[in-house]
Amino acid sequence: MSEQVILNIAGVNKRFGGLQALTDVGIKIMKGQIYGLIGPNGAGKTTFFNVITGLYQPDTGTFELAGKPYSPSAPHEVAKAGIARTFQNIRLFGEMTALENVMVGRHVRSHQGVFGAVFRHKAAREEEAGIRKRAQELLDFVGIGAFANRTSKFLSYGDQRRLEIARALATDPQLLALDEPAAGMNATEKLALKELLVKIKAEGKTVLLIEHDVKMMMSLCDRITVLEYGKPIAEGLPAEIQSNKAVIDAYLGGSH
Repeated sequence: MSEQVILNIAGVNKRFGGLQALTDVGIKIMKGQIYGLIGPNGAGKTTFFNVITGLYQPDTGTFELAGKPYSPSAPHEVAKAGIARTFQNIRLFGEMTALENVMVGRHVRSHQGVFGAVFRHKAAREEEAGIRKRAQELLDFVGIGAFANRTSKFLSYGDQRRLEIARALATDPQLLALDEPAAGMNATEKLALKELLVKIKAEGKTVLLIEHDVKMMMSLCDRITVLEYGKPIAEGLPAEIQSNKAVIDAYLGGSH
């Protein structure tokens, strides 16, 4: 049985005024992979990430999710298509509880709409109870179930990161896109994050990951694409990336 391609993107170009930020960038991610995107600062990683998730509109490019074309025209449309993302800077609803934050994510997949929310008929009440139950399950899954009723701004930094991932998972994504989830974490928090990502993969989820911690990426990712100056310079297994001369020269440095 052949592997399923979850994300297939080709020929992406993006220009900001006189700056060519992305030149003919593509990526192919198979179901169940943790796929890494690395490169030096200014390499175009976040720009490409923002194009994939609808924050930026590309000048050119073809986009397929699970074999179906999708248009990265707006973040909410991309979320409906099946891509959930987190951001380098934490974007939680600080005054809401952890449970409420995850419930917000889950509402992307709700069916009752505004009418049901206002009139609270039986189907709407049942759906809301289901959303609450699933949100609690996801908090348990990421390891912060005990903090369900804690206001999210009072969670530790590492737990806020876990909450963001739980909220993204609540949308039932086909692809979970994480933008530097280990940024600002200490060694203990990074290890816990790595264990969580392995757990997410074991559930059959597919992950696209941008991360500056090269050691973490090499030990975690199934495949990696390297960007430099907005262009792909290498793609392959972590061992292949580590021994690639262009990558060593551009990013890793001879000492690695």
